Amino acid sequence: MRFFIRRRDDRGAVAVEFALTVPILLTFLLGTVELGLYMKDYISMSSSVRAGARSASAAADAGPGTCEASASPPPCSPASVPAFAQAAADTMQTAGMAMNSQDIQWVMIYKANANGYPGSATSIPSSCGGVANCVVYVWDPGVVTANGTGRFRYASGSWASASVNACLNETDAVGVALRANHNWMTGLVSGLMGGNKVMTERTVMKFEPLEQDRCKPGTPNAHN
Repeated sequence: MRFFIRRRDDRGAVAVEFALTVPILLTFLLGTVELGLYMKDYISMSSSVRAGARSASAAADAGPGTCEASASPPPCSPASVPAFAQAAADTMQTAGMAMNSQDIQWVMIYKANANGYPGSATSIPSSCGGVANCVVYVWDPGVVTANGTGRFRYASGSWASASVNACLNETDAVGVALRANHNWMTGLVSGLMGGNKVMTERTVMKFEPLEQDRCKPGTPNAHN
């Protein structure tokens, strides 16, 4: 009889231990999955801004933005914006982002200061308002392209293309930043982290030098 009672006590202890352990294991499992999804978005953002920056840095002489005249024009950048800005945004799209495009707040293309930020800023601002040589693009899901639906569309800001200095040893730097929302999969992690996380990733690259006679304003055949 004592053996039977002891077995019942053991089973009860195991049940209690299981009830205490399962929430911890589930939390650990969910945390691992959430961390994996977070890293996926981070890697996607990092890869995208690098691709955009490479595209922009290679096109200092692309000139001002142009808008096609038609009954249904595609997204375009005005003449107050350098053509390489739209090219950078388009490259980020065609490079293939693994994250949900609806979570993207904006893409920012800007002339980088010595610290790699727009204007005199020491961090990436929320917009280009009041910042010189800074342009913002937003995702427009309603645009139909050859690659599917959706494209980055010019939203705000300006940067005169002719002001870019692309001379050897003194070339300007272009920065590309991407801001997006990372939505936690579970309410548990969201609660622990204080809600969904806003992620910002940036890359800064020097413009590829142009020939001396056209590398900056004031040179004989200055680029536009």
